[in-house]
Amino acid sequence: MSDPKSPEVIGAAYAELRERVSTLLRELPEDAASRPVPHCPKWTVRELAAHLVGVPDDVLNGRLEGVTTEAWTQAQVDRRAGVSLADLADEWNALSAFDGVLPMIPPPTNAQVVFDSVTHEHDLRNAVGMPGGQDSLAIAVAHAWLLDRTSDADEELGAAVAASPASRFDLVRALSGRRTLAQVAELGLDPLRVEAMLENFPVEIVTEPIEG
Repeated sequence: MSDPKSPEVIGAAYAELRERVSTLLRELPEDAASRPVPHCPKWTVRELAAHLVGVPDDVLNGRLEGVTTEAWTQAQVDRRAGVSLADLADEWNALSAFDGVLPMIPPPTNAQVVFDSVTHEHDLRNAVGMPGGQDSLAIAVAHAWLLDRTSDADEELGAAVAASPASRFDLVRALSGRRTLAQVAELGLDPLRVEAMLENFPVEIVTEPIEG
């Protein structure tokens, strides 16, 4: 596989993710839009999709004040209240120019965008019971970004992640709060070190075991 840190791979990973998740949104019945997302308890499926669409829209249109803050993401959700899942998919694909802009965003922020997006892809898939895309290019980019961030925060934990035989998918989920501490331990990682690292993430570690 090509270098998951390269701008070209990061752009390709995002484009593939956008197409994959847009297809998923079109396949869902509209009543799935109001389903809660367990990993994002404040959001429904529609609201999570609105955030995924809102990020490239805001970047392309220069709405960057308060970028990454809760107010910034909530505005993305509010602007799309009541929009159908199919229309959200259409809007996202109409923003495909972002695929070419993302590689020009300086690292590691460009890879972090892919990490955030693929994390939410699997939050959404878990909410609607439609797993898939666990060996995607986006997972590889997210894994590389997390490995660097983990190593910077805790060199010993970073070495353990690098040496782990667990899949990239499971490691990405574990290092984004989507695995319980017991599940983290089952991956051969020190749960207390992972918990300490995630204190600097805007996430809460799940307390009930999940697979998606």
